[in-house]
Amino acid sequence: MIITSTEDTITAIATPPGTGAISIIRVSGSQALNITDKIFYGRIKLPEVDSHTIHYGQIIGSSEEIIDDVLVSVFKKPHSYTGEDSVEISTHGSPLILKKIIELLLESGARHAEPGEFTKRAFLNNKIDLAQAEAVIDLINARTDVSLRGARNQLDGLLSKKVSFLKNHLVNAITLVELGLDFAEEDIEFIENSVLLNKIDAVICEIDNLLSTYSFGKVIKDGVNVAIVGKPNVGKSSLLNYLVKESRVIVSSIPGTTRDIIREEISIDGVLFKLFDTAGIRITQNEIEKEGVYRSREAIKNSDIVIIMNDTVQEYSADIYNEVCSLVEKSKIIPVINKMDLNRSFYNIHNDLGISAKTGEGIGILLDRLKKMALENSIYTEKSAIVSNVRHYRCLQNTKVSLENARKSVIDRYSGEFISIDLRNAANNLSEIIGEVTSDDILNNIFQKFCIGK
Repeated sequence: MIITSTEDTITAIATPPGTGAISIIRVSGSQALNITDKIFYGRIKLPEVDSHTIHYGQIIGSSEEIIDDVLVSVFKKPHSYTGEDSVEISTHGSPLILKKIIELLLESGARHAEPGEFTKRAFLNNKIDLAQAEAVIDLINARTDVSLRGARNQLDGLLSKKVSFLKNHLVNAITLVELGLDFAEEDIEFIENSVLLNKIDAVICEIDNLLSTYSFGKVIKDGVNVAIVGKPNVGKSSLLNYLVKESRVIVSSIPGTTRDIIREEISIDGVLFKLFDTAGIRITQNEIEKEGVYRSREAIKNSDIVIIMNDTVQEYSADIYNEVCSLVEKSKIIPVINKMDLNRSFYNIHNDLGISAKTGEGIGILLDRLKKMALENSIYTEKSAIVSNVRHYRCLQNTKVSLENARKSVIDRYSGEFISIDLRNAANNLSEIIGEVTSDDILNNIFQKFCIGK
């Protein structure tokens, strides 16, 4: 477990590693302005400048040599990303320059930031809640328009507002139940059982609605794994090449050309699809090809959708279809017949989707089917609160369990103490989503996934 002091002033490079036109170094903490001012020479001392101002000057080394001409952006607490005094130094993007400036900052009293420590401080200083903090890394990792919008909505607080509303609803119910306990001897009832049941049922309904968005949320956040499987030479690699619009995989008439899993990504209307071109499934004595077939089966098990390919030239393989059905649900399978351009008179007895990976015939229909299966007819809007994080999903599941226990206690006319405990557990699980109730272990696990400098 990482133990760090929030009293320290921290620094890190905030831009990607390597050479570039511009790079940025972040500094945050109570001594950020003073530490940076020790190595920065401009027209005015940094502790004296106004917040949200930019200043031109030079970084000077210990032997009075000029390291670089820089721009320093100043953000004074509490009006900064971290809620602390913060500085961003914009330098030329030389790794050597960055190394020298970081060394000077460390010598002047700063320490290296841990992964995600800037965002962690933003959370600890109540600039953002925990769900919003987790959205930051999703925003950084977003690779499609849809995943970007999903992360942006969570960062803007759509999920947090929904969770806070439900928690406050429960707190109101808890207050009335516990008031009844305080006045039990006077036989005063602050909330009728029927009213309390309605309140619990209303929250359970909202929880169910949020839980139902999880499969869609996973799609927009992580994308969809699609395995392309079939006998050798049915055109699996040709289909992959057509979809990615380049000759990514060697195509040959020799069976067994693909020995390993080839992975590529495409975006269909903003949804990320991870395509896995697998080795042809067949019985073989070649040890390398055997390993490829084994990996193909593993790819099938881990896929969200499986495209099973046959073609109009070879004999239809029912064995492969049956094998795939033993590894995944039938609802995840899209059977296709390739090479329709070679045999127009082919009788499609199984009514599979006819395509040609050479001419593109039927590919549009295949893409539509992939998207429909991935989204499961979900309707995504800019105002939707979507659950895409497994931690949030588990908290919501635990919330529902506690609410159902409380509901049973109300129906069975148990004492208010039992009802209150379950309602409090439910409220605490909701609070855990936004970080009002959490542990150091959870925080460290979350922020260790961030890059250094964020």
